[in-house]
Amino acid sequence: MPLETPSWWYGKRGSFAKVALAKVMPALLSPVASLYGRSAASRLAQDPEYRSGLPVICIGNFTSGGGGKTPTAIALAGLLKAIGKTPAFLTRGYGGSAKDVVQVAGHDASEVGDEALLLAEIAPTFVSADRVAGAKAIEQMGADVIVMDDGFQNPGLAKDLSLIVADAASGLGNGKVIPSGPLRAPLAAQMPHADALLVIGEGKKGDALIKRFEAAGKPALRAKIKPNCDPRWLTVLPTIGFAGIARPSKFFSTLKSNGARLVSSHGFGDHHRFTEKEARRLLDEAESKKAMLVTTEKDWARLTEDDDDEEDSAVAELKKRSRPFPIVVTFDDQDAVKTLLEGTLEKASAKSIG
Repeated sequence: MPLETPSWWYGKRGSFAKVALAKVMPALLSPVASLYGRSAASRLAQDPEYRSGLPVICIGNFTSGGGGKTPTAIALAGLLKAIGKTPAFLTRGYGGSAKDVVQVAGHDASEVGDEALLLAEIAPTFVSADRVAGAKAIEQMGADVIVMDDGFQNPGLAKDLSLIVADAASGLGNGKVIPSGPLRAPLAAQMPHADALLVIGEGKKGDALIKRFEAAGKPALRAKIKPNCDPRWLTVLPTIGFAGIARPSKFFSTLKSNGARLVSSHGFGDHHRFTEKEARRLLDEAESKKAMLVTTEKDWARLTEDDDDEEDSAVAELKKRSRPFPIVVTFDDQDAVKTLLEGTLEKASAKSIG
């Protein structure tokens, strides 16, 4: 079941109770975090099980949850196409029921997860919890580079470039390992496996990460999230925002910064599967407030579920009456990103020849 990201992972601001939680919970959970961290570090240290004959570009992050991996993967695929490559995506398909390797074609989110549906609009997309099996399937279909959405901490498939994506405002949160904080493994165990950093947005925590990568002699790049549409439609009516992502508050801030008159907002856990009751509540609120319903592209894709496929279901109606707000990652220095990709491809080619 999807869980909401604990607010105390990312700071000590707010009410006295929230400040107290941010101090007490990490310490209380530290024994579990220590065990989790040791296990994660040990896994990271393992040698890869398989090296593909194709270059593998992994878009990952140091922390649990979002951060912009999927839109970054889409943006990189666009650059790869621009330099004459034929990319294919490899993703785990979180939240989907698929057990074997699946090439996304006519599936819905209940089968392959929401990210896979967005990726499949751009390039051939394969869903596989077994990254090695997924890579082998891609090798057979004519692509010449694999773009892996997530999987940085998975040692199974050798990576030619591990690009870490981080949100500038949240950074590494409190810097502690799950469940005391958002880190998927101790930072000292993750840094040696990271090749480059992409910080999205502006913020002191992002600046600190850039300095850390630069001190290690690794490329540190910047990008922004921008609307992939004319956002003026957000100003037409009052807006009710809803999102089931790692940090819904970030989406709501994006809506407001693009002119939305947000009369209410509803956050749910990452990859949340909306129930009939929740859908009906949102629809009724929109009716009573004469407001439009706006959500993320991922949530909108997920509103088609196998047990809510009747035309008169509230979930189906919510999909019809809500509107996704599309976003895109834009690189501050696109030439630097192209140089990074081209260098990676050259090194991968040399390895395959050798």
